[in-house]
Amino acid sequence: MASVQKELMKGAVAGAVAVWLMDRMTRYMYRHEDRDAYKQEKEAQIDDKYVAFVAADKIANTVGVKMNDQQEYIAGKTVHYLLGIVPGALYALMRHRVKGLNKAHGLLYGLGLFIVMDELMAPAAGLASGPLAYPWQAHARGLVGHLRLGLSTDTVVRALDKVVD
Repeated sequence: MASVQKELMKGAVAGAVAVWLMDRMTRYMYRHEDRDAYKQEKEAQIDDKYVAFVAADKIANTVGVKMNDQQEYIAGKTVHYLLGIVPGALYALMRHRVKGLNKAHGLLYGLGLFIVMDELMAPAAGLASGPLAYPWQAHARGLVGHLRLGLSTDTVVRALDKVVD
């Protein structure tokens, strides 16, 4: 397998692991949040759904597919994981090509994903309300979760560097 393919595969695996780890942290934070903040966040969500599930619905509607509840859940989770897998693959590929990209062990990568994906692209694509519609707790949870995602992606990629030739 070519070097590019190896890097992409390492990053994809790392991205999937990182999403799983991020979800553990953000769920913990969510369970311990103020209930008023929870209500405000639910009111701000598009169709009372998280971004990945809104994206899955939009994709299904665009291609004319009707999904039942189980299919919607699977499609939403798939989009959610792809939002970690695809950038993870690109991170692994680019970390040796872009000077300083991996200097902070993935923390800058996680911060970048948070700002670009959560705060800018999701609202611009109509997948989320604007940032001011959400309570500060939602932004803090998103930031912490994405920092963990970045750190985890980098840690797993570095571990795979040692075992994948």
